[in-house]
Amino acid sequence: MRSRGKTLKTKSGKLPFCAMGVSSVIHPKNPYIPTIHFNYRYFEIENADGTKQWWFGGGTDLTPTYLNEEDAIHFHKTLKDACDQHNSELYPKFKKWCDEYFYIKHRGERRGIGGIFFDDLDSPSKEEVFQFVQSCAKAIVPCYIPIVKKHSQDKFSSKEKLWQQIRRGRYVEFNLVYDRGTKFGLATPGSRIESILMSLPLTARWEYMHLPSENSKEAEILEVLRHPRDWAQ
Repeated sequence: MRSRGKTLKTKSGKLPFCAMGVSSVIHPKNPYIPTIHFNYRYFEIENADGTKQWWFGGGTDLTPTYLNEEDAIHFHKTLKDACDQHNSELYPKFKKWCDEYFYIKHRGERRGIGGIFFDDLDSPSKEEVFQFVQSCAKAIVPCYIPIVKKHSQDKFSSKEKLWQQIRRGRYVEFNLVYDRGTKFGLATPGSRIESILMSLPLTARWEYMHLPSENSKEAEILEVLRHPRDWAQ
């Protein structure tokens, strides 16, 4: 937290804190249904002088195995509408933050096509920030379930399943190497490891120096992961 600019006043080296949140990750079996992840959380600490600091964080992001532009537009526009209810400047700011946060540096690509992400949100007031977080949470079902229903009967072969497993390997890499929540959980004494690692897919795969064929559907999603688009224009 200090690395993110928080001024923390400990008492005898201790810093009482309270953390709560809701998280969910869905890794569908069908490669044409994207993975969704969302997390919304509240954090509060008590300084040595008894004063408290609080902030909200969270976001919703989508990780497709194959690109469907119509789905990407629907997902991002739904999140943008939720943000715009409070401030039209929030979506572009948090969309950019999401693209930057979910960057797999050693691969040179994002984990997915993004969404929104924010942290340390402590203004203008606790109630107003909480209302914003509620709006974002209420957007999860309408931004995702129509995509699930649209592709629930899509046919796929072992080729698509293999690509899905390779992409899930990238998901694992991000979560274990970069994800702030995973690092925080593993560093917290007495934490439940199974809960911390629940975001990982059940199975994943790695292929040595794997690159999809040029102009293939697999190469299409890689291009977007390397060069994020503005889907909500």
